[in-house]
Amino acid sequence: MSSFRITLRRVYENVDDDATCFLVDRLWPRGVKKASLRLDAWLKDVAPSTNLCQWFGHEPLKWEEFRRRYFKELEANGASLEPILSAARRGRVTLLYSARDTEHNNAVALKEYLEKRG
Repeated sequence: MSSFRITLRRVYENVDDDATCFLVDRLWPRGVKKASLRLDAWLKDVAPSTNLCQWFGHEPLKWEEFRRRYFKELEANGASLEPILSAARRGRVTLLYSARDTEHNNAVALKEYLEKRG
């Protein structure tokens, strides 16, 4: 069981969050002004590669394989996770994402990956 307290939130939800907030998408969310988003950091490098995102296309039938490939990318790029891991050791963390699918997206997979490490 992980000791990390990580929550997920769509960037379009207007929630006052006292956690450390990280945007974990490669592209800036459409229609969101940077000034309107309470954000501690935008971590593009923890997002899945463009090729992996295009292959996945948020198709639930590809979810397990997407997770496997994404975890492999994260293993190869472990240093990019340090801001999240460091913040999670100190307190609550919120991962922000823009995907409509709240069950099959990179933030869900990233949370799972981080919790296994914690």
